[in-house]
Amino acid sequence: MAKDLVEVVRAIYEAFVAKDRAAIEPLIAEDFHFTSPLDNRIDRTIFFERCWPNSESIAGFEFIHLVPAGDKVFVTYEGSSTDGNRFRNTEILTVREGKVTDAEVYFGWSIPHKAEPGGFVDS
Repeated sequence: MAKDLVEVVRAIYEAFVAKDRAAIEPLIAEDFHFTSPLDNRIDRTIFFERCWPNSESIAGFEFIHLVPAGDKVFVTYEGSSTDGNRFRNTEILTVREGKVTDAEVYFGWSIPHKAEPGGFVDS
């Protein structure tokens, strides 16, 4: 079961990199909701209108953690964009019956980090 959850989640990220909406559509539940620092529980329709276009700027994902727990998969990745920028995020994806029903996104930092090791960035 846990392997199936991770396979579904991997397929979601692979579809983003491939810019393959036909591949991702059957993996996103009809009652899907997406929450991030910029989006408050948007539905499937708004997700595809607002977030899917970002796939055009995604070059790849390197998974740091893919941890199944019950019906959730905790994902930390380092992403790269087509302009060469890199970033790190964590997401919690809920998977039921082979489809993602909820996504919670937590923004991380740019790579390389703006602060030196052991330091911080003044606000």
